[in-house]
Amino acid sequence: MEVDKMDEDDWKYHGEGNKSLVVSHVQLSRVLRLLKYPAEDSENPPQTPEQAFRQLQNIVDFSSNVMSSLLGEKFIHSGEVVKLPLEFVRQLSIKVQHHRPAWRCDKVMDIYSGCALCLPNLTSPVLHQPTHTAPLCIEIKPKCGFLPSSKHVSKDIKTKVCRFCMHQHYKVASGKWKRRSLYCPLDLFSGNRQRMYFAVRHLIEEPQNNFKIFKGGQCIYSSKEGSDDSPDLNSLLHHLRPYFIFGNNRINSHMSGKAVMNDFIQVLVNALLRGGGGDSGVVTDRHGEGRSFCEASFFNKERIRHGSQGLPSSSVLFRILQTQMLDTLDIEGLNPLYRRVEQHLQDFPKERTRLQMDGPYNEAFLEKLQKCPAEDDGSVEYAVAKVHQYRVAMTAKDCSIMVALVPSTEEEVDDESVSSQRWLRDFLSRPPAFSSLVSILDLDPKPFDSIPRQLRLDQNIVSCYLRTGGAVPKGSLPPVPGIFVAAEREDCTLLFHPV
Repeated sequence: MEVDKMDEDDWKYHGEGNKSLVVSHVQLSRVLRLLKYPAEDSENPPQTPEQAFRQLQNIVDFSSNVMSSLLGEKFIHSGEVVKLPLEFVRQLSIKVQHHRPAWRCDKVMDIYSGCALCLPNLTSPVLHQPTHTAPLCIEIKPKCGFLPSSKHVSKDIKTKVCRFCMHQHYKVASGKWKRRSLYCPLDLFSGNRQRMYFAVRHLIEEPQNNFKIFKGGQCIYSSKEGSDDSPDLNSLLHHLRPYFIFGNNRINSHMSGKAVMNDFIQVLVNALLRGGGGDSGVVTDRHGEGRSFCEASFFNKERIRHGSQGLPSSSVLFRILQTQMLDTLDIEGLNPLYRRVEQHLQDFPKERTRLQMDGPYNEAFLEKLQKCPAEDDGSVEYAVAKVHQYRVAMTAKDCSIMVALVPSTEEEVDDESVSSQRWLRDFLSRPPAFSSLVSILDLDPKPFDSIPRQLRLDQNIVSCYLRTGGAVPKGSLPPVPGIFVAAEREDCTLLFHPV
């Protein structure tokens, strides 16, 4: 990719979050991530080109030096900061504007700095060899997978109902979503296949912004924020069917919608449980049986047939969960330490650099949070280390997992080059065999100054849940019909065979 020959026609709108907008190359498996800022600042950029470059470089450094060490290098793609011609960036901004969702247009793309983050396009991975079938890529935002046990937790409900399930009530009550998701992260992080299957099923039924499916780089299944419409399950089945008709219950190339969905979920769960090499030992009873179930989950504990298997220690979910659990105090226990650091920085402003509150995110930063004393000695250094741990844990709680699935062919079985490219095999008679590549994305550092806002949000979520007693907020839409009900309704074909 030659920067001096950039053409906006080679790029298309890919998506955006709260802080950045992403465009993808029409041929190369590359994306550019560009910063955004409030529309009222469109004439007056809030930071200089040098500051924009530093912000993006901080993201790269945090990902490659900190999160890579904690989550596993094999899962991480840090990218690099690039400088782009300003005219290209301006023309690109014009081109993508009409593709942007209206509710995202309160912010504009940065057209002044010329800085962007160049990353691999994980929705369209580079394959070791061309395939006839476009890869399926599933993006999951798993959220927090454990219940807090800190002595600082003031409301007992937080030790019984997970943050995600409580937050769902708050989001529906505030109008962000019309329908509550029945997904519970504790089921996904359990390592128990039945619970994981149950969790993925509810992600499919109500994806919100926690679940998307891409085929050949195009998003084929997702939710639109604030919409009354349910995602089109029949359309999804149409896309998935060609990948699964070779399973054991094929009948003249016809396969029920229920069987297609069942195989798809099984393949996805298998990929999430697979390690990336090295230690793949299973860790059971991760944090006490009482803390591994959420009282708001719709999963019936009595349905578990084989107990809780736990997560393989080299799996992506285990690595994410371990990093999330660096938050040992909960936001309520962290807040006094945040105040201690804040007061110290007001008294000694130049200390902000020494304590690395805004980076650089290097080995010294990682060492600060890894060598934190077990007990509070009253020092600012202890408080800073706990704040850094919390910030890293928050990044892990807000990250996304991308699972790329490619149907395996018989020729691939003896191809040793597959493993050298970090592709994992899943040779099962049913569902069909898939190669899978698992990655973690959205690993930006959380700002030190965001902690008071996190405390207010936590208080609002808990008070909303206690106020409603866990009941569905008024005005919310009922859950979509069960995924298999819809799938079976679509399949009403009676087949007769000669005997």
